[in-house]
Amino acid sequence: MTMSLRKSLLNTTLVLSSLWLSMPLTAADTEPAVVKPAEPPTNLATKAKEVPPSDGKANEAKPTAADNQGDVKPSVDAQVKSPKPSAGKVVPVDTASELKNRFRVDHMVSSMTLLIQREYGSAPVVIVLPDGSKWYANRHPETVKWVDGMTGDIIYIESPQPGPWQLVGKIVSGSQIKRVSKLEIEVQHLPQPLFQGEEIKVVAQLMGDAERVRMPGMDYLVEWTTHFVSKHRAGDENFAAGDIIVGSYKDNGEKFDERPDDGMFTSDINLKQPWGEYDFVVLARNNVFERQVSFPFTLSPRPVNAEVITPEDPLTGQWKIMLHADSSVLQLAETHFSFELVGPAGLQLPLVLHGLSQSDVELDLPPVTEFGSYRIKGSVATTTVSGREIVLDLPELFFNLVQPPEPPPSEEELAAVAAQKAAEEEALAKQDAIFWIITVNAVLLLLGIVGLIVWRKRQSLAQALAAAEQRIMDDAEQNKAEAPSLDEIDLTMPDESDNRR
Repeated sequence: MTMSLRKSLLNTTLVLSSLWLSMPLTAADTEPAVVKPAEPPTNLATKAKEVPPSDGKANEAKPTAADNQGDVKPSVDAQVKSPKPSAGKVVPVDTASELKNRFRVDHMVSSMTLLIQREYGSAPVVIVLPDGSKWYANRHPETVKWVDGMTGDIIYIESPQPGPWQLVGKIVSGSQIKRVSKLEIEVQHLPQPLFQGEEIKVVAQLMGDAERVRMPGMDYLVEWTTHFVSKHRAGDENFAAGDIIVGSYKDNGEKFDERPDDGMFTSDINLKQPWGEYDFVVLARNNVFERQVSFPFTLSPRPVNAEVITPEDPLTGQWKIMLHADSSVLQLAETHFSFELVGPAGLQLPLVLHGLSQSDVELDLPPVTEFGSYRIKGSVATTTVSGREIVLDLPELFFNLVQPPEPPPSEEELAAVAAQKAAEEEALAKQDAIFWIITVNAVLLLLGIVGLIVWRKRQSLAQALAAAEQRIMDDAEQNKAEAPSLDEIDLTMPDESDNRR
């Protein structure tokens, strides 16, 4: 092997991705296929700032692809004839080398990253090393960085042990080995001029040796973050705005993303930010690798604006929206406004204006009769003078229809109200007097009844006492009459003691 080939084998990266096998293989050692770099998509930034793998724990649901530096292409140590397949189709060599979840690492590989696609919801794979030892997602050397998700694993390995390796797990049928020498991200540049509130579609890709890395579930293995970093230019609205997180990139087939799991990550960026000069920073990371792209851009003020015109008489006058478009930036004839008027009692009315004949135009609102709060949501589809077609969100507009105060009453009405009030007070006084009369009479009657009862009881008690006293006196007289007198006592009778003698 020549020195150039030895040098090219340094820092290679193994990436496991999904590939359907067209037929079974019986071959073992075959010649590795040279990866032909694909041409990068147009209007993409390829200068990615590579950051060493982070030790921080990434979001569990968002791990990512492979990491390695170096300009490496697959080496050919010897030309080995491939066995003839039983059918007429030729099986790719990369797939043959990954037969039965086995692959070989030679002694020239200084580091590698495994990107493994598993069946959805299955457990992380187990790696069997050439010496028979095993690594698990929760038990491996400190030099190994491992991210596991619902659909796959990403494993970064420093100084892998030369020899045959094996993966044990529910790996998707037909995995393949590709040798990747460089991992980077490509981010599409933001269009200029870019306006506040604009809706744009910007894509990014994870690239390995100028080929897009694609695997189902990659959206859960890579965390993308988008920042606007203000340049703090005096006079700009974003002066001292600092670092603003404005969104992310997704490959889930939602919003602007066309197809899920196609390797094209599409932005979801909030451009409702202060205007001025920024650095656009995109970061793709997990705890295995980290890549960053940054480039300057200018966020310009909206070239259109709208405001509500209040009539002199809000009840009978015509409510309007004043629209203004900058003819030096936009083509007026291709500027179309779309509004929705939302009001009380479930009011929802669409308003559309196709094309402008001049920069300032008034748009009449439908008659509003319900008292309450109203808001107007709007957007504009237009074309810049350079020919770029754009869609802008407009700030919401608000206005209130307030019920006017009633006119003051006349003297006759005041007199009638006073008379009615006096009559009501007199009637109330009569009711109070009747109430107190009835209450006092009821209390007096109750007191009389209670007094009569007490008097009757006292009379009964006195009579009972008198009768008892009379009875006692009668008993005393009767007892006195029955007792013997002294004349009737026989004093000559002997004592009882003398009789006993």
